[in-house]
Amino acid sequence: MSAATDVRIAAMGPEHADEVLRIYRLGIDEGNATFETTAPTWERFNATKLSDHRHIAVDQRGKVLGWVAAVPVSDRCVYAGVVEHSVYVHPDARSRGIGTALLNALIASTETAGIWTIQSGIFPENTSSLALHQRVGFRIIGTRERIGRHHGVWRDVVLIERRSPAVA
Repeated sequence: MSAATDVRIAAMGPEHADEVLRIYRLGIDEGNATFETTAPTWERFNATKLSDHRHIAVDQRGKVLGWVAAVPVSDRCVYAGVVEHSVYVHPDARSRGIGTALLNALIASTETAGIWTIQSGIFPENTSSLALHQRVGFRIIGTRERIGRHHGVWRDVVLIERRSPAVA
């Protein structure tokens, strides 16, 4: 069990594809989660995410409530210990500790694998995600102003990272 007492953290697999992508689409539709405008196919999602660093939160009935996944930031060997992550929680399951449990699972799996930095970019309007990440040890690096257009509007991105104290 996780910090959310009615939730279990598990490895993400193809059997979770529909629910994972549905939660991703809900985040996309809200407008402050990602520059993406459509969710990928499962095949593309599965091919890009690191298999050892994909976790889901499921309720007692096995329903997926949220997910976290990481991708390498570069194929250059010097960045082998740096990943970029995404975390999504179903809107009906928020404020229950699920995001915290998912990020803690990601931190544990990446530290076990010798990964020393987890990073991401978050829209500044997504204040709940910024607060969640700061609660589990991420820090704000800075803001990339007008880094990309989203639905025709320039958007800023707040860069965050967590440096592992356990991986030297």
